[in-house]
Amino acid sequence: MFQEKISEFVQKYRNSYISYWKDFHRHPEPSHKEIRTSGKVAEILEGLGIEVKKQVGGTGVIGLLKGDSNGPTVALRADMDALQIKEETGCEFASVNDGVMHACGHDSHTAMLLGAAHVLSELKGHVKGNIKFIFQPAEEDSPVGGAPGMIKDGALENPKVEAIFGIHMWPTLETGVMGIKEGVMSAASDRLNMSVRGKSTHAATPEFGIDAIVITSQVISALQTVISRNVSPLDSAVITFGKIEGGSRYNIVADQVDLDGTVRTFDPNTRKLVAEKISQIAKGTASSMGGDCIVDYKWGYPPTMNDHQATKIAKEAIVKTVGKNGLYEISMPNPGGEDFAFFSEKVPAAFAWLGCRPKGIPPEEFPKLHNNKFLPDEEALPIGVTYLCQVALTALEALSK
Repeated sequence: MFQEKISEFVQKYRNSYISYWKDFHRHPEPSHKEIRTSGKVAEILEGLGIEVKKQVGGTGVIGLLKGDSNGPTVALRADMDALQIKEETGCEFASVNDGVMHACGHDSHTAMLLGAAHVLSELKGHVKGNIKFIFQPAEEDSPVGGAPGMIKDGALENPKVEAIFGIHMWPTLETGVMGIKEGVMSAASDRLNMSVRGKSTHAATPEFGIDAIVITSQVISALQTVISRNVSPLDSAVITFGKIEGGSRYNIVADQVDLDGTVRTFDPNTRKLVAEKISQIAKGTASSMGGDCIVDYKWGYPPTMNDHQATKIAKEAIVKTVGKNGLYEISMPNPGGEDFAFFSEKVPAAFAWLGCRPKGIPPEEFPKLHNNKFLPDEEALPIGVTYLCQVALTALEALSK
């Protein structure tokens, strides 16, 4: 009965949440500046008669739907922020904010959760407990993220959340497919800043200086041994520097080089080991060449962990949504970072991937996340709304037993 009712209301409100998606896409806002977005979210929730809390963890919004009978509380989470990328999709609802774009699907996540709020409000009489709708800012603000601020402001309390669920648009999966796995779902994402120090001199007399650029080249090469010789072949980790700045002129030996990078790990012990080795090797290499290296290792997002029972509930909801053939059993976690992980540290959680690649388009031809041409298939949104409703109701039923 619930599946039929959910399908009926998902279709009934399709024009609404599709219009929300296009509106959010047209007006993207970067991390901590989701003023218009959060305002519209709050307005829509209030229009549904849902209890609303604003400015949670900054620009976050929480909606609380209280069922007509007592029971546990489950939460559904969506992120709202956009990326600082110039859009090149050419779609009719492209960004009007130059240099800012929803290139990671957060606009659709927000719209789908609002769609679920519409549907579940219609089914309020059958809700045994409470459903929290968590609209989170600053997911892209690594290494801090927006989830910790919401948690600090009580997002998981009053009433206490017993399980939380989230989804993410996933362009490598075809529309109609959803992926999930128990355990580690995504990597820990840490930030690495280093400053290599030397001594400047004329380029023609390098013997009077200490070349920070040469030292930096050795440091970068040496750090790759952390992966090849300190991390088990059965585990994995990544150290990547995406930005290097150094030197002032072609004929001056550089006295400083600054590096900005990221470290990805899956195992907590490996995460700690890699951080320690990076500092040891970078400082040691620089010192052996007469220089110095200042290492600033910023602990960022932890690994996203899918709880056993929550994952079981999510899989049941996925099958109800897309059928057994639509359930993709993920074998390996993704090395990307996701600040839903902070929620998964506090309460049982399950995070799933929602296929959004139109049927008939090969994976290699469809733009990936964080690409200036990424635009999810519109047909994926009703699937996401359906899943969010199914997983909330399935979880309430399971946790009530």
